[in-house]
Amino acid sequence: MVYIIAGRPAGFQSLIFAETVRQTLLSDFARVFLLTASILVSHLALVFFRVRGGVKVEFVHIQLVVTAAFMILVQSHNFILLFVALETVAIGFYILVAFTRKNVASLEAGIKYLVMGAFSSALLLFGIVLLFGAASNPMLVGATGNPLDFSQLNAFLTAGDELFSNAQNPLVLTGVVLVLAGIAFKMGAFPFQFWIPDVYQGAPSPVTAFLAVSSKASGFFLFYILLTGPFMALQAFLYPILAVVAIATLLFGNTAALAQSNVKRVMGLSGVAHAGILLVGFLAALRGVDWVLPVLFFYMIVYAVASFTVFQVMGHMQSESDEQLEIEDFNNLLERNTFLGSSLVIGLGSLAGIPPLAGFVAKVLIFIAAVQAELYVILAVALLGVVLSIYYYFGWMRAAVFKRPIFDQETEISIHAPSLGTKLFLAVLLAATLVLGLYPALW
Repeated sequence: MVYIIAGRPAGFQSLIFAETVRQTLLSDFARVFLLTASILVSHLALVFFRVRGGVKVEFVHIQLVVTAAFMILVQSHNFILLFVALETVAIGFYILVAFTRKNVASLEAGIKYLVMGAFSSALLLFGIVLLFGAASNPMLVGATGNPLDFSQLNAFLTAGDELFSNAQNPLVLTGVVLVLAGIAFKMGAFPFQFWIPDVYQGAPSPVTAFLAVSSKASGFFLFYILLTGPFMALQAFLYPILAVVAIATLLFGNTAALAQSNVKRVMGLSGVAHAGILLVGFLAALRGVDWVLPVLFFYMIVYAVASFTVFQVMGHMQSESDEQLEIEDFNNLLERNTFLGSSLVIGLGSLAGIPPLAGFVAKVLIFIAAVQAELYVILAVALLGVVLSIYYYFGWMRAAVFKRPIFDQETEISIHAPSLGTKLFLAVLLAATLVLGLYPALW
């Protein structure tokens, strides 16, 4: 697949399957990203089941179906295909989140994800229905026979004059907002992030990592596809809404993570904050900063590498149950297992944006784009979020580096020694974090 992408020219585009699937360089990159993330999740699952026991084959089968649906989702050029692929992903995650069916926390997380996922699907479907009704209305200029096709919907929204533009139709505006709200649920953007802490904590660690990386990335890709495709005529209308969502997402993610001691909840809420930073870069792109788009893809890669590093270390902590891992359980990890402790510190450091790690470079580049786009208020909120994130990331890093008091040593949880394959896996991730920190020099 990488070879095929490398041989395609800039501006490549291909419409296949009755023009419901649109292949571009962006969709090819998204497929490679999601496929790689799925491979990393598979390795996390091997470690998870080796440490805690359980069924492996069924997990991998469902994961493959979800990954395939993700890869179709980011190539959607029709709302029917988009909805079917998105629901396939959702149903797969309903099962995966509650996969450890003997664990009450996992079952509870599965029910919560099912309820919230059904709500987001209802919003998305209602929005699609409103757009279909408006775009197929023969009373409106530019009405089309196939309003579910992205190209035809874009032509409909750009039809009309300044006084009677379809882009000003309240029915259309409501439908667009509902569609984007349904997708914002997958990204974990405000105000659709309330499911994240409980679901992330209760789900098995590999599933949490799958949600944190692949679901967030696919949501961002869909945002980009829709706002630069069928909804392009509505960018001026959507920009202030997205700006408010970005600010709220940054503030909620960072402030809510401050009070958390459970590491999976910390990863979930910090992931909300990272979604806010992605939205900052996306807003800069909408304001005409073209060079920020590759940076956003770079940011997703960096976030994925750092997140998988942290989740890999978490998978080797033999607590009584997966969802009860606390920050204090990592006390003195650096001395007890130097390799895992070092990996955790580097992974968290990249998420926090500590130089010279890749996370620092990714955040700086997005902030530079925000300056060029004159997003000063949003940039100030993002910088405040970075300062707040130092507290909870460094609290976790401090626990891993410093020794636990002598009278508490009897309560230390045991560590599952990483295999040679896991060490190689982590070594590749750590090398990527360090090498990607040289991103400006590479360009």
